[in-house]
Amino acid sequence: MKREVRVYNTLTQEKELFVPREPGKVSIYVCGVTPYSDTHLGHARPSVVWDVIIRFFKWLGYETVHVQNFTDVDDKIILKSLSEGVPAVELAQRYIDEYFASMDALGVQRADYYPRVSQHIEEIIALIQRLIDRGHAYAVGGDVFFSVESFKEYGKLSKQRLEELREGTRFEVDPKKRDAADFALWKAAKPGEPAWDSPWGKGRPGWHIECSAMSLKYLGEEFDFHGGGNDLIFPHHENEIAQSEAATGKPLARYWVHSGMITLKDAKMSKSLGNIVSLGQLLEKYPRGLLRFYLLSTHYRSGLEYYDGKLEEMGRGWSRLNESARKLKEDLEEAQDGDLASGDQETLENLGRYEQEIIAALSDDFNTAMALGVLFDLVREINSYRHKGGFHKKVLQRGWDVLNLWAGEILGVLELEQRQQEGLVDGLMELILSIREELRRERNFALADRIRTQLSELGVVVEDTPQGPRWKV
Repeated sequence: MKREVRVYNTLTQEKELFVPREPGKVSIYVCGVTPYSDTHLGHARPSVVWDVIIRFFKWLGYETVHVQNFTDVDDKIILKSLSEGVPAVELAQRYIDEYFASMDALGVQRADYYPRVSQHIEEIIALIQRLIDRGHAYAVGGDVFFSVESFKEYGKLSKQRLEELREGTRFEVDPKKRDAADFALWKAAKPGEPAWDSPWGKGRPGWHIECSAMSLKYLGEEFDFHGGGNDLIFPHHENEIAQSEAATGKPLARYWVHSGMITLKDAKMSKSLGNIVSLGQLLEKYPRGLLRFYLLSTHYRSGLEYYDGKLEEMGRGWSRLNESARKLKEDLEEAQDGDLASGDQETLENLGRYEQEIIAALSDDFNTAMALGVLFDLVREINSYRHKGGFHKKVLQRGWDVLNLWAGEILGVLELEQRQQEGLVDGLMELILSIREELRRERNFALADRIRTQLSELGVVVEDTPQGPRWKV
């Protein structure tokens, strides 16, 4: 029997017991990126969150199917392709490749399917025609619009009535529309834009219809989870529900899961605002385990703040966790078997209790922040045991198994190889500086200065202080 998992559902605004459509299987559709610029930290958060969710479900014994799209036909891509003088598909491919490279470096497992709009025009046209046939869409002048009035439950995700939306939202002005709230399913071709043949003339898909067509193809008319940032609740996901359920007569997704935004100076991090923090640049500077630690340190539904120095602050806790894991692994290699003393047995029971608390945290709406907190409690338990002289192999093995599984394989925040490399660098620098100090005592200043100069050329600054030499990169 699988453990119960409770999920906050944006649709009902309540935590609900997860019940899969098919026993033992979890079907997931997550809205992906529009590839017209570098992958940034805002893209990384939902990717890492869903990576952990999927790893957790697999550990629970579920079979998962994960679909994440690329919106490679879009106004922003077209504008940038025209300004750069390259085909839109070529431009999108460049940033798709960069996205994959960044996510691979971040340790995010690949989805099962990465459908693209440009490769699913046939399915999109068929779905639009289905909506027209059922009286939910209309064609006019080469465009096709969804009739919002025809779907009586419109607004059920964002909890807004259609009348309120008309009053409070600036809908796109188009005299072809029957209602200002109607949205485009198909857009008539314009000069210089990519276009495909359709029953309504040459054109391209609107934004929302793509996800409905692709989720229908890969997951069927109903599936378990639909995910994305909370900035997509309206209009994108609201419109997805309307067009999908109008076409099929069935609920689109059982659980709608939305992650909070990363803010930079009180503004949402986004490409359109120009305030992005490049993920590639961060990965060059910081270990991926630290980046995942930061992204998982707050519950996924809450906002997450970023500012200069934030990762350095987070790095102190992350380093303690990794250093404790490294020392535990080293001690385990020399640990001894034997009879368990009362202290050994007590620690074993505590370690088991901490693991159950980690599982409970992740089972309660995927609370990674709470799980990380319990991992620090577990590390303190192990360190206290070792400080008291505890060295039983069974105890240390149990501690390592729990730590490696949850901090390593599920959350992905352990990076022992990185920490070992840093430890090696620290040791080598201490050796070099001790040799330099010996040369200075022997008044061999020329060779001592040569060492300092060559270190400087490598990007290492050596400062001589009354307390001794210090170094930094």
